[in-house]
Amino acid sequence: MNQISKRPPIVSSLAELQQTINRLFDPTLIEQDYGISNLLNSDWIPSIDVKDNGSHFLITADIPGVDPKNIDVSMDNNILTIKGSKESKTKEERKNYVRFERSKGTFVRSISLPEIVDADKISAKTKNGVLEIIAPKNKGGTKKNIKIKK
Repeated sequence: MNQISKRPPIVSSLAELQQTINRLFDPTLIEQDYGISNLLNSDWIPSIDVKDNGSHFLITADIPGVDPKNIDVSMDNNILTIKGSKESKTKEERKNYVRFERSKGTFVRSISLPEIVDADKISAKTKNGVLEIIAPKNKGGTKKNIKIKK
């Protein structure tokens, strides 16, 4: 008696699922399709805190070792973007050898802010490796109560 064995449908579905998951984590596809290779290749991504201080939002980012000249802060359609590059060089000399270490990398962080932020009045400064951004709110704001008609 000749029996032809066929894979059960679930095995085929699992194989397809595995291929799909593998494609999701393939860096070449991500770079091509989504243009986020910098995110995957970054050595580090600065931590960001956002605090509502009533009249303004305070955004802080940890950026140790980054020269303020290499930081760009922009606001577009209520998306605050912080871009920067970091470069470091160290040299160690001892009796029998000299060691040079160099590293270079970029980072990008974007956060969505409410429409009540006055983009024209945003200010930024750095101190001790921390970027501080103050995003004032519009004085009038955009809050409005809407009556529901019967």
